[in-house]
Amino acid sequence: FMERVEEDGMWSLMCPHQCEGLHSCHGQEFRELYERYESEGRFVRQVRARDLWSAILDAQIETGTPYLLYKDAANAKSNQKNLGTIQSSNLCTEIIQYTDEHEVAVCNLASICLPKFVISDRGPVGSISPASGKGHFDHEALHKATKIVTRNLNKVIDVNSYPVDGAKTSNRRHRPIGLGVSGLADAFLRLGLPFTSKEAKELNEAIFETIYHAALEASAELAETHGPYDTFDGSPASQGKLQFNLWGFDDDETPSRRRRLAVPKQRYAAPYSEGGYDWESLRQRIKTSGLRNSLLLAPMPTASTSQILGVNECFEPFSSNLYLRRVKAGEFIMANPHLLQDLTERGLWTPDVRNQLMRDGGSVANIECIPKRLKELYKTVWEIKMKDVIDMAADRGKFVDQSQSLNLFIADPTPEKLTAMHFYSWKKGLKTGMYYLRTKPAVNAIQYTVENADQP
Repeated sequence: FMERVEEDGMWSLMCPHQCEGLHSCHGQEFRELYERYESEGRFVRQVRARDLWSAILDAQIETGTPYLLYKDAANAKSNQKNLGTIQSSNLCTEIIQYTDEHEVAVCNLASICLPKFVISDRGPVGSISPASGKGHFDHEALHKATKIVTRNLNKVIDVNSYPVDGAKTSNRRHRPIGLGVSGLADAFLRLGLPFTSKEAKELNEAIFETIYHAALEASAELAETHGPYDTFDGSPASQGKLQFNLWGFDDDETPSRRRRLAVPKQRYAAPYSEGGYDWESLRQRIKTSGLRNSLLLAPMPTASTSQILGVNECFEPFSSNLYLRRVKAGEFIMANPHLLQDLTERGLWTPDVRNQLMRDGGSVANIECIPKRLKELYKTVWEIKMKDVIDMAADRGKFVDQSQSLNLFIADPTPEKLTAMHFYSWKKGLKTGMYYLRTKPAVNAIQYTVENADQP
């Protein structure tokens, strides 16, 4: 479909009862079957692909949906490809699992709070001033925590209650789990890294390499004790093909390998072992003993858990430096705690600054007294290019064997902007092109501020 849109071709609308099998194939097989049905005239009608594309974009601008997932990418990069064609995802677009008339896919999810692994060079995590960047990321602790979470989720599969037999059958045959993260933006701030800086991009990629390596290692250890999951044979992993191999990368292109060759050493992107992760030894271990779980990573939205932990959602940038917190006592306007700490330390958390922050919808970009360094550090998602957000999704994507709940943000969307963004995501190889499209209202509500008591 994307190719037809790009070349301004026609798209044939077909009835699944008249043109059987399209939903259960992908890639070249889908292309050949689809074009055969077209040549036989079995379509209901034809429309310009760009007209259908325009209708999709109009709906996204008005409602934030429909979600976009790319079927070929999702199937080509799946460790469940030996089971058959994956036909759908879940509500949050991060679960990419096989289903059929006998099996119902199951989400077995847990998220890891990334700011907990930022270590201050001066003491406890809370002592770090975000703008100072006096800290480092503890990949060793993250690796250990990930292995614990992997074992816990694997146990959940065995002890859980299942409402339907199809879910029990699927979960116990394939044993998929989904690890995600919360507070990536908080971790960057604790280290003094602007969200789209080179160092932040390196850390983003390295974090997910660490999680993927640890999850694979734990699953391989479980397989050595309990045996591999039932459908391991024939999977890409059984042939030594890991997720980044399915993206077309080899071991030399992982962050830990680049880290081994890099001079000087990088304190943000370096996985904890000095020589980087030994992917080849792990690959051979998996080929010999198998994996206990078919799938391991599925970064989810964490809308609720991030609130409980007091961090920003999943891997997203902050959408504002001000937000509304509703509790039993009422509604309260809260500030980004990292920004609050930095401004307080500099004597800049004044009524004037608070009022302007409220007037500007949580942006520090136009507050003159705030240093340029802090303005870079506290950019909101509305001030960040979506190209960078998509690039970072692709960077971690080679370690994500399911998919990721990728929201995209455009304050004033147009069909032209959305088309450019979606085609960029598609060509980067993302499985999920977009979860929700977040936009700003055409007319902003009146911004109320609190004036100083001594002002006339």
